[in-house]
Amino acid sequence: MELLEKLINAYGVSGNESEVRELIKNEISKYVDKTYVDKFGNLIAYKKGKAPRVMLAAHMDEIGLMVKRINEKGKIVFSTIGGIEVPSLIGQKVAIQGKTQVIGVITSDQLASGDEIKELPKVTDLYIDTGLNRSQLTKLGVEIGNYVHFYDCNYRLIGNNEFICGKALDNRIGCYIQIELARLLKENKNEIFYVFTVQEEVGLYGARTSAYTIDPAWAIAIDTTAADDVYSTPTRSLGGGPVITMKDASMLGNLCINNWLMEVAKKNNIPIQYGVSEYGVTDALTISLSRGGIPATSVGVPVRNIHTVVGVASVRDVQNTIKLLEILLRKAPSTCLV
Repeated sequence: MELLEKLINAYGVSGNESEVRELIKNEISKYVDKTYVDKFGNLIAYKKGKAPRVMLAAHMDEIGLMVKRINEKGKIVFSTIGGIEVPSLIGQKVAIQGKTQVIGVITSDQLASGDEIKELPKVTDLYIDTGLNRSQLTKLGVEIGNYVHFYDCNYRLIGNNEFICGKALDNRIGCYIQIELARLLKENKNEIFYVFTVQEEVGLYGARTSAYTIDPAWAIAIDTTAADDVYSTPTRSLGGGPVITMKDASMLGNLCINNWLMEVAKKNNIPIQYGVSEYGVTDALTISLSRGGIPATSVGVPVRNIHTVVGVASVRDVQNTIKLLEILLRKAPSTCLV
């Protein structure tokens, strides 16, 4: 899975997705008729074909940090970009994007001085230690507004090579699935827009603008979702198959599309799981609210430690998500009514 490894290791914090976007563009161009970047920064790969016009969306941005303040001693206070579980930041290595890449470690005064930690630090207690003072950092181009990404959290296969771990599984896994679908469906006769959206982690913004322009008949957001298999009655387990979103924090998955997916899974013995949650949201929400409304749902790969520095996912779930969507799209249904 060399392509997935490249995608996970590439950098693309929300609002600064150019590196991962260029990688995706180079990979998917072989399988579609046209690629272009819209005015908002979304990468759109278009395959000509007959109706219905289908839109697939996977966000290419990842969570990260931004420099907020630097004191004389060189303490770099940061702001989070996207929802990040604060405990996962403690002790992590990061790279600050100035004139050159500057490596640092996230710490706090108590951690740095070896004091006993009686309660978990808040994000406002944390800062980046680079070993440099403000004057030295300034010479290297480190200043307020610089992006900061997680460093040395690269792709690894673990657990007899059955599981993936690394940064940005949310949502480079979805990007990988879309590229693989484009490869497998290259000769298919249906019209498909493969959209790689920006700024999902900070507000689902890229999906809104791209869906308005494309105006598809229906759409599926391909994303990841939080695994809950540490509990006694899990509903989203690693290895249990792709998760079809029935309900998340802000939307209900389109019943028509969900029924198509369930029918394909049943006929082809593909394991699936169902997501009903009060938390999380995907690009499917803003797609569904575009123009006069677009039927949309989300299919996700379960990930442990989602929205932390390093997540864990199942190779088999990735493969089964590709299989499920490929079969549906080979004979894409034309109308979708609830």
